[in-house]
Amino acid sequence: MQDKLTLMIPGPTPVPESVLTALGRHPIGHRSSEFQEIIKKTSSQLKWLHQTTNDVLTITGSGTAAMEAGIINTLSKGDKVICGDNGKFGQRWVKVAKAYGLNVQVVKAEWGKALNPNEIKEILEKDTEKEIKAVIFTHSETSTGVLNDLETISKHIRAHKQALSIVDCVTSLGACDVPMDKWNLDVIASGSQKGYMIPPGLSFVAMSERAWTAQKTSNLPKFYLDLSPYQKTIKNDSSPFTPSVNLYFALEKSLDMMQKESLNSIFERHKRHKKAIQAAMKAIKMPLFAEEENSSPAITAIAPTNIDAEVIRKHIKEKYDILLAGGQDHLKGKVFRIGHLGFVNDRDIITVISAIEATLHSMGITNSPIGSGINAASDILS
Repeated sequence: MQDKLTLMIPGPTPVPESVLTALGRHPIGHRSSEFQEIIKKTSSQLKWLHQTTNDVLTITGSGTAAMEAGIINTLSKGDKVICGDNGKFGQRWVKVAKAYGLNVQVVKAEWGKALNPNEIKEILEKDTEKEIKAVIFTHSETSTGVLNDLETISKHIRAHKQALSIVDCVTSLGACDVPMDKWNLDVIASGSQKGYMIPPGLSFVAMSERAWTAQKTSNLPKFYLDLSPYQKTIKNDSSPFTPSVNLYFALEKSLDMMQKESLNSIFERHKRHKKAIQAAMKAIKMPLFAEEENSSPAITAIAPTNIDAEVIRKHIKEKYDILLAGGQDHLKGKVFRIGHLGFVNDRDIITVISAIEATLHSMGITNSPIGSGINAASDILS
């Protein structure tokens, strides 16, 4: 059957019907009073989502644009920074930082494991001359399904007094608690196609007062991603460049849905779905790739033994029209990843577990009684 594809990847994520309807509206002028009202409303909603009193700036671009904007608006050439690298996206921020001529000290962790906050703490404590200007890392490492300890790392950064926290929250914002002001976070970057439940194309940057102070002396090259014009125009419910008008329509509708559900309910839903999938996979003897205590609420990576993970993914796509994510780089064929981020409900979780279980039985990969995974997940979901 055509047009029945179910997305169970970490992004793009499923889009609600009401959001698609809003997206399909006829465009309006981006300098019109009507569009200004939408910017005004969504700006307030974005502050709610980020749990901050600071402005959250919207850029027409991907999550990478937001992350790059956070780096180039707060740092200067030659600045010493710490970059956390425990997955594909941690690696990306190391590359971005080096591309802009920053002096990068990399803190690594094995893929599937979380960054060690104490390693970062020790480096910061030894920096008595306060040369380190930022700690850059990913909160939810999508490539492995690991959630780094943002709260603890942020405490160590604050104790340093000088360094800024620049955090990729692309697959954590809207999935778990990221209280910007409470945790004293300096830069948060995210993207529309994840927890926001809308198609790709918008990215979001929230900056603390400390970050804005650093922005005044930053000398890295920037034009479209210079956040000063964004900060200036948002005060007038406007934008410095032509935005993706229809994605704003979608954003307004999705944020309405999120506020109706409430932050705590959103976080609990994602936690419940993560635990249900973990319980199901353990019941059918499918090893989890990431440490369970540091697992992401957005995605779960599974490491099957004695079979190429791509074979499982292909069968599930062809037989059940469910798209799972594959492994990246050296993990290709070693893991498949189940996305449970954004517009996902209990039915979706039961469906994907059923498809995985049926696939494994048809391939003779598991000896667990059929239904073991569903029973384990049902105990969590109910």
